Amino acid sequence: MIKLREKIGYGFGDMASSMFWKLFGAYLMIFYTDVFGLPAAMVGTMFLVTRVWDSVFDPIIGIAADRTSSRWGKFRPYLLFLAVPFGFIGVLTFYTPPFGDAGKLVYAYITYSLMMMVYSGINVPYASLLGVMSPNPQERNTLSTFRMMFAYLGSFIALLLFMPMVNAFSGHSKEIANQQTGWLMAVAVIAVMCIVLFLGCFAWTKERVKPINEQRTSLKNDIRDLFHNKPWWILFGAGIGTLVFNSIRDGAAVYYFKYFIVEEHFHSITLFGVSFVLSGLFLSVGQIANIIGVILAAPLSNRIGKKTTFAAAMLIAAVLSVIFFWFDKDDLVLIFLFQCLISICAGSIFPLLWSMYADCADYSELNTGNRATGLIFSASSMSQKFGWAIGTAVTGWLLSYFGFQANAEQSAETINGIKMFLSWLPAAAACISTLFIVCYPLGEQKMKNIIDKLNLKRTQKND
Repeated sequence: MIKLREKIGYGFGDMASSMFWKLFGAYLMIFYTDVFGLPAAMVGTMFLVTRVWDSVFDPIIGIAADRTSSRWGKFRPYLLFLAVPFGFIGVLTFYTPPFGDAGKLVYAYITYSLMMMVYSGINVPYASLLGVMSPNPQERNTLSTFRMMFAYLGSFIALLLFMPMVNAFSGHSKEIANQQTGWLMAVAVIAVMCIVLFLGCFAWTKERVKPINEQRTSLKNDIRDLFHNKPWWILFGAGIGTLVFNSIRDGAAVYYFKYFIVEEHFHSITLFGVSFVLSGLFLSVGQIANIIGVILAAPLSNRIGKKTTFAAAMLIAAVLSVIFFWFDKDDLVLIFLFQCLISICAGSIFPLLWSMYADCADYSELNTGNRATGLIFSASSMSQKFGWAIGTAVTGWLLSYFGFQANAEQSAETINGIKMFLSWLPAAAACISTLFIVCYPLGEQKMKNIIDKLNLKRTQKND
């Protein structure tokens, strides 16, 4: 039985990852266009190129983690040794060098590529840790729930406080140089928090599950087994659709409030002497709603199954997203209400997704005798990176197509396009995700049979 402290410790890892991940998703695009000074189409292409490479890099980390042997286990050492590089390179990503346009573009490519590689280096082993902390599917569901609750809590903290910190560090100045300093210092604060959380995750977790076959298999066999893992391929497609859904909404939210709602015309909301902007509140409310979705995921999936819960949540999110398109700038109550409802649906997805990936590892072990947990989870992480790559690239390209001009009044066509980023486009991605998940074959009864057979094999091995 896993104790509460270890569940919290496991949650710390995704709390750290999500702080930076949400900053990248919600603010990096607008940082590059409005603060760093790059054209939107150029940024979209950069996101696609760097994230496709990073997606390919994920399985390399997974393969290395599967073959790691240390006194701390296979996966935990990566948390210990990459925590500080993760924070440091994250800060460099939000630094604006005194270069020309070409130099800035090269700098952005290098730092963002390094950031995504270090992110993979620490997050793939962290995700794989779920598969070796417990062999029990229900405990995995619980661990996934803790993971996602802390992930959304971290995102909430980062998104709520980030722009107030930027404004405070920049002296509330609109001068670009001051804004650049404000962004850099705000990210530095988040980076320190991430480092501490990753080290806490390392200290409070333990690896328990040992493979039935202790012999190290060849890389060729690991890859062959993955390619023959049908449930994993279905989750791969569903994961891409889900991440496209999230990345488009997150990446366009700040544009939506800056250029369509025109949030500077509204009075800022002040709590405890801190002024919050509407876009930050919109994103933060979404994270709280995500947590509600996470809490609902386990009881719903235990009652009606992971597959049905996943499909229903995505379909509801698609319908609500389409309705979102028709809201006017004065419909703030409805905008925030639908953000809550859509985010509850989205929040319920990810604990299910990661728990289902762990099920894929069990399915593979039973059928092949090989438990390549790191490779399966890294390849699963790859689907997330592909999803983010597609979503952010499409956002940048379409902003350019719709005629977006940074820090200027936008045309009616551009505003209409920005509204589509929070409505029709994510709705289409949600529908694609649903089409994949209805084909997923590992239901609850089938997983029970798989676990029983694996436990029998482990018992026979130990006799």
